[in-house]
Amino acid sequence: MVGFENRSAAYIRVREHRKRRKPPFAGRHHLNIDTPYIRFSMATTITEIFDDFAFLDEWEDRYRYVIELGQALPPFPEAARTDVYKVPGCVSQVWLTTNLEAGPDPIVTFAGDSDAHIVKGLVAIMLALFSGRRASEIVGLDAEATLRKLGLDEHLTPQRANGLRSMVKRIKRDAVAALEPAE
Repeated sequence: MVGFENRSAAYIRVREHRKRRKPPFAGRHHLNIDTPYIRFSMATTITEIFDDFAFLDEWEDRYRYVIELGQALPPFPEAARTDVYKVPGCVSQVWLTTNLEAGPDPIVTFAGDSDAHIVKGLVAIMLALFSGRRASEIVGLDAEATLRKLGLDEHLTPQRANGLRSMVKRIKRDAVAALEPAE
């Protein structure tokens, strides 16, 4: 974990920006970049990521912010760094685990990690978008629209964009499987 003294100018600007505004969805968990272990509450977190991206003018700062989102992910269990959880189609190694609450339309939570800094930040964005939602919501979410809104569709290398599509495909596949009746 990177110490706060090593944070980038982008991190410091976002932190100061957040101090000046009232957090949306008061009373719910939201992204607090001073906290190393984020509990992703999707409506708040993805909203704040949009807001923070809009606040940061330069893409270099946005990339640093994406990296710092990845650094703020909770530790990923070593036992889950296996081929079972590995996302195929990613140049970097990416692992995603899926947890379901019981029920016909379960709430699905994801945990993830990558061995590449920017990709790990992209994992954090995908977790912010998808994790903690009902399976039916996940199936209906338009991840490409989110990436366009953030501008990531134009600023990622083709390899990273393919990897991101692979993550979305895996997340949606798991959500569809969660909606199927148990045998």
